Amino acid sequence: MSLTRRSFLALSALLPWALKTAASRSIPIGLELYSVRDALKQDPEGTVRSVAKMGYECVEFYAPYFEWSEAQAKQMRKLLDDLGLRCFSTHNDEHYFDADKINHARDLNLVLGSKNLVMASADLRKGTDSWKLLAERLNSAAEQLEGSGLKAGYHNHKPEFTPVDGVRPIEVIAKNTKPSVMLQLDVGTCLEAGSDPVAWIRANPGRIRSLHLKDWSSDPAKGYKVLFGEGSADWKSIFAAAEKGGGVEFYLLEQEGSRFSELETANRCLQSFRTTHA
Repeated sequence: MSLTRRSFLALSALLPWALKTAASRSIPIGLELYSVRDALKQDPEGTVRSVAKMGYECVEFYAPYFEWSEAQAKQMRKLLDDLGLRCFSTHNDEHYFDADKINHARDLNLVLGSKNLVMASADLRKGTDSWKLLAERLNSAAEQLEGSGLKAGYHNHKPEFTPVDGVRPIEVIAKNTKPSVMLQLDVGTCLEAGSDPVAWIRANPGRIRSLHLKDWSSDPAKGYKVLFGEGSADWKSIFAAAEKGGGVEFYLLEQEGSRFSELETANRCLQSFRTTHA
């Protein structure tokens, strides 16, 4: 088939768009398993199987995973591998970063194939200095984990976007932590605090390597009890910011609960994500 100059120019113009689209679609979509916490407690392996069957590509285990033995972690890793699921990060209570616990968390994360040990918020409310001390803890953890190929991360809740001493704690954390410390953005709690997630992503290029896609409704009767896409989040703009500079490596849907069962909620949110992110 001959290629005319006009055809060549037309194809050349389409190439950047095609590459951008391919890159966008290659970002894995996962589920923060807190979303199916009751089902997970009753039947961990069955729940993970159900999540994989829905079409999720990765999962994020939360605090209770810390109680596993190495054998239990290996059993879960085998299941993930069999299902074609990945675990890119885990959510950890603040004290899991203590000197007597961080090594156990590290070892479990390595078994699971995780790359990020994320602290799941710390509601200090004690002034700017306390948040600076928290940033130092994250830096120390980052240094300790680096040799194992793991990175430290921090996940915000509403307090981090609520000003203390005239400054949002999340800004203190971002300013005083190493660039290697991931700032995992919880979209819903950012919105609840009245902040703009798009502006935050743009202000911290390369550091928003993971997002919790939790929607938020300003209707107090609903709050977080809305499915993905039913709240006030401008997902198109959030995705654009995350993918054009935010540094996003994987997305995680998260639900506090809805009018549907946990598993049906997870499934409906995934279908809505696919439509919105297409």
